[in-house]
Amino acid sequence: MAEHIAFSKVEQFKNASHDLRFPLVEEMAQDTAHLSEASAQILKFHGSYQQDDRDQRKSLVAAGKEPHYSFMIRIKIPGGDLTAEQYLTVEDLADQYANGTLRITTRQNIQLHCILKKNLKATLRKVNECLLTTLAGCGDVERNVLACPAPFPDEGHIQVQAAAHALAVALCPKTRAYHEIWMDGEQVAPLEPGAEEEPLYGKTYLPRKFKTAIAFPGDNCVDVVTNDIALIAVLSPEGRHEGFNICVGGGMGMNHADSKTYPRLATPMGFVLPEDLVAIVEAIVKTQRDHGDRTNRKHARMKYLVEERGIDWFRQQVEERWGHPVAHVRPTPTFTVQNHLGWHPQGDGRDFLGVFVENGRVKDEGGVRLKTALRQVIQEYRPALRLTPRQDILLTNLNPSDRNPIEELFHRHGVTLPDELPRLRLNALACPALPTCGLAITEAERALPQLIRGLEDELNRLSLGHEEFSVRMTGCPNGCTRPSMGELAFIGRTPGAGGRPGTYNMYLGGNASLTRLNQLYAERVPYEDLIKTVVPLLELFKQERQPGEGFGDFCYRLGIEGLKQRGDSDRLVR
Repeated sequence: MAEHIAFSKVEQFKNASHDLRFPLVEEMAQDTAHLSEASAQILKFHGSYQQDDRDQRKSLVAAGKEPHYSFMIRIKIPGGDLTAEQYLTVEDLADQYANGTLRITTRQNIQLHCILKKNLKATLRKVNECLLTTLAGCGDVERNVLACPAPFPDEGHIQVQAAAHALAVALCPKTRAYHEIWMDGEQVAPLEPGAEEEPLYGKTYLPRKFKTAIAFPGDNCVDVVTNDIALIAVLSPEGRHEGFNICVGGGMGMNHADSKTYPRLATPMGFVLPEDLVAIVEAIVKTQRDHGDRTNRKHARMKYLVEERGIDWFRQQVEERWGHPVAHVRPTPTFTVQNHLGWHPQGDGRDFLGVFVENGRVKDEGGVRLKTALRQVIQEYRPALRLTPRQDILLTNLNPSDRNPIEELFHRHGVTLPDELPRLRLNALACPALPTCGLAITEAERALPQLIRGLEDELNRLSLGHEEFSVRMTGCPNGCTRPSMGELAFIGRTPGAGGRPGTYNMYLGGNASLTRLNQLYAERVPYEDLIKTVVPLLELFKQERQPGEGFGDFCYRLGIEGLKQRGDSDRLVR
């Protein structure tokens, strides 16, 4: 008798969905404000999350009312590459159907928040009309493919972007359900017996979300080794593109209450020629499809498969599905991280400008009218755009003669350009967290700016204002801003009371190249005590750092126990 397998609830939803159709298609036709659990799970594959306003949740429930439901849509933009016209269309949609802001994510997507169910179809249709899509922006499939956004015209940068677009096409779900439901395609009906809509993913898609990133050699602006598949371009000494080194099994998510979950960096697996890239990536995806855990979603990411079965076993599985042996890894330069902010010559007679977007939120607030300034620049100068994995935006293909008027336009709207901002602020990332994210334990996007400014004051007091180190905050341990890579990181631990931020676990010791995991330093630190907890470490850093040593490397050298002993831990560390 075959062994009974207790598939997870989401696996059951996928199995019954008929390639992502049901019960979503039926419930979208109903005059309701929200979807059932099954439909909400299937909707993720179409690029949207059902959410509610958590600022209002308690009061609404107390009044006997249902939560204030809305939807977030995630527009998938391979390599962060989009046109001026596409950006302007998405901004119009933010004003017409969402909350008037755009959210640039750490995966080079754009998210629109607070869309009502009755407006979801119209929003998705208009996204597709400008030749963008939300399909597979979420769900148990390949998510948006990251790539270095730098618009330099050399062969290496061009091929990195080209590979991201090629993989995005190859790994996109093939089901017709998306166009049937949102684009008024042919009527939803069962397929002919034996028809196969998903030759890569199969009936139940992948066991969990799947992420791929492509780095330019020597520039780790994409946090490459945090991905399920990490691709690092390999160039000849003359700059010719030779192929990609492949690492597998990265992932950031964990659970505070489950020690069997953990962040992990991708393991080197081999090298592939450019013409074989799509085929070997498909073989990796199929290996995860066939062997990933479908009973426990906390254990379903490919990182656990690689960790527990080993890289040799995993490589063999890939070779069997690909039909070729995997070549050995080739040498590549040591990584640094380029934020691509400020003005840069592109190398073709034109310039690009990297514009800092704090926590990725494009909005007008008070005297800082970033949204208006960006719109005017994009309307007038028609640059091509690249979104970055650091939540910023690059305006490319600009004439050098337009530099002064563009700067003046930003300044008129109260926007400070990167060269005029503190270094710490440029290296800080936060996830949206409350009030929209259903997984958030506590604050992140709304809490980090005040924290960063407080840390900037302390750094200036210590004459360390010129120092650069990465600070990352998330409202939960799912890892959307890849907090385990930060030189200093705060991960939400317990909720706050009375609308205040809660407590955070504090991590130290990531490195500047984003290739080393940090370590837990303090647990359940109240938000209002975070700066007080960091200051003794900054003072120690100033006194005892080695020449040229960064904050993350300093913390790693002393170690967590050494830092606790030297950092006034009896008073501050809980």
